[in-house]
Amino acid sequence: MSAEAADPGAPLRRRSRPRIDLRRLGRVALRGPVSRDRLPDAIGHVAEAHRAHHPDADLTILRRAYVLAESSHRGQMRKSGEPYITHPLAVTLILAELGAETTTLTASLLHDTVEDTEVTLDQVKEQFGDEVCYLVDGVTKLEKVDYGAAAEPETFRKMLVATGNDVRVMSIKLADRLHNMRTLGVMRPEKQARIAKVTRDVLIPLAERLGVQALKTELEDLVFAILHPEEYEHTRALIAAAAGPDDPLDTIADNVRGTLRDAGISAEVLIRPRHFVSVHRVRRKRGELRGTDFGRLLVLVGEDADCYAVLGELHTCFTPVISEFKDFIAAPKFNLYQSLHTAVVGPGGAVAEVLIRTHRMHKVAEAGVVALGNPYAQDHAATSPSEPSDERADPTRPGWLSRLLDWQESATDPDTFWTTLRHDLAQDREITVFRTDGGTLGLPAGASCVDAAYAQYGDRAHTSIGARVNGRLATLSTVLSDGDTVQLLLSQDTASGPSPDWLDHARTPTARIAITGWLTDHPDEAKPTSSTMTSVDAVGPGPADPAAPERDAQAPAPTRTRSGPRATGVLVDGPDAPVRLAGCCTPVPPDELTGFVVRGGTVTVHRRECPAVAAMQEIGRAPVGARWADTEGRESDAGCRVTLVAESFGRPRLLADLTEAIATAEAAIVSATVEPPSEQRVRHTYTLQLPDAAGLPALMRAMREVAGVYDVSRAQHPAPAG
Repeated sequence: MSAEAADPGAPLRRRSRPRIDLRRLGRVALRGPVSRDRLPDAIGHVAEAHRAHHPDADLTILRRAYVLAESSHRGQMRKSGEPYITHPLAVTLILAELGAETTTLTASLLHDTVEDTEVTLDQVKEQFGDEVCYLVDGVTKLEKVDYGAAAEPETFRKMLVATGNDVRVMSIKLADRLHNMRTLGVMRPEKQARIAKVTRDVLIPLAERLGVQALKTELEDLVFAILHPEEYEHTRALIAAAAGPDDPLDTIADNVRGTLRDAGISAEVLIRPRHFVSVHRVRRKRGELRGTDFGRLLVLVGEDADCYAVLGELHTCFTPVISEFKDFIAAPKFNLYQSLHTAVVGPGGAVAEVLIRTHRMHKVAEAGVVALGNPYAQDHAATSPSEPSDERADPTRPGWLSRLLDWQESATDPDTFWTTLRHDLAQDREITVFRTDGGTLGLPAGASCVDAAYAQYGDRAHTSIGARVNGRLATLSTVLSDGDTVQLLLSQDTASGPSPDWLDHARTPTARIAITGWLTDHPDEAKPTSSTMTSVDAVGPGPADPAAPERDAQAPAPTRTRSGPRATGVLVDGPDAPVRLAGCCTPVPPDELTGFVVRGGTVTVHRRECPAVAAMQEIGRAPVGARWADTEGRESDAGCRVTLVAESFGRPRLLADLTEAIATAEAAIVSATVEPPSEQRVRHTYTLQLPDAAGLPALMRAMREVAGVYDVSRAQHPAPAG
């Protein structure tokens, strides 16, 4: 809430339409005489607030709910000494001011009756219907576990289960916590601190996720006062000192009003005070506070297009601070929030931050999902009133609550759930990526292809071997950006699983929980992450032992076999001399050739496009003409030798599958090296002896068809010294 809302005794310092002051309204709601022949004034305040948002609402059910709540809680007292009925009344008033629909308010009045009185769910259902019963039951389940250090994770786990089925349950819970935080002063300091920390770590981020800024900001100030009392008092003193008639924001607001009036744009320009925590954050960021740092301008218009018209006028008639511009209308935040943010320089160099939004956007910005009314009304219209559906559409964007419900079911350990929940709540921005089938995935900023794989395929993502991002091959560690198109590549080997390295790139609870679970269940089957270079000795053309390469892949000592066969079927210009094919490019017919005389008088023959050719010419070596002999002049049984490089994504048994494909093509492996994995990519280099050069294209195709291999090419690197 505003600074004034957090401290009701503070003087009002700005002329503007007041923000929702829930604390003041909560206290006023409990005042007023009570006579025997009418309801107390408190329910009248609730009705008035409700009618402000829903003029045609039927208030009869609210009055009946109050009668049941008041009679059932009669005689119960809060720790503050107030009658217990003041609590459900205050919670209901909070929600009424936010614009909650009648069903939510009815359930709010009754939310503690089943837990703390003799009222049963069957009675609630009989008197108020299935929807109210469903909500009361959801809130009741959240209260089954006492608050405590060990119980908190399970408590909030149940909260998420209920929230995933109906977001209104969370709305009631947030309002319930807000009222409890307001009256926390009657508890011991250590208990105040514990509840405040849980509120800070979980409920405030949840309120942010649901877009309920009016609840979030007051909760922040209440937590701030408990956990950081000295800084809170210092901030309050700064706000009080800045209050006065000479507010620099007033001058800028008047100038903005005049600018928009001259442009023919109908707009409401208000000064929006910052709440305590917001002022504290600005002070920590900038050091010394400016006069305009205690509030922001809020410009409200009728249509979306008017927002951009206002922006254009402000940037034309004032000097804009370009670094402060953000467009949350074209790209809404994950919590439904839409607005244009900018900052302009006013008279005397004063800088004012400006928020531009429609009235509808403003309502959603303040109340979030509460402003949606009953987001399940359309779904329930198609079902029988006596049988409410448990499958409810997720009204959040883009399905954040549904994702939480999915991953919490996989987190059987409460500590794992608690850790992943807090990690997820710490993410303050989401991105949307597109699937090649036309669907979308909502992910936190910084998410990688690993996260996208588990978001799209669930446990099937264990077999992921890579991805294409915007049409280009990419590793699973690739970080995605908003608007990317991603295609996940899965292995045909359903027994394969994730590598421990994936946890370094996973940002979502869905991915982290799934990967951790698989690694726990398969401690001996994780993908190897050895950084040593490996070598495979010569393998004959027969079927290879699939297990042998996997064992050899762990060999600590790297070795390479230099390939330098005597060339038969190659003719070179000049005197008769030994001829051999270069190991760096291993030419085969019909490659164009060139040769160079090396020590000992041997002529080494290269493919003409081999990089070594240019290097030899640069140091002054004269090329020797070389060409293939006629077919009749070649000894066909000698075959040919070639070096191939296979680029692949790492996975178990990849080396075995490649060697099997090579053996099936009747090629003998003279030598092979597997380089250390880099960003989950693996590079294999094979020197092969083929019976006939004509079989090379088919061999390369067979190797490319091995799952995880995305390219096979002829070697184009210098031959290693042997």
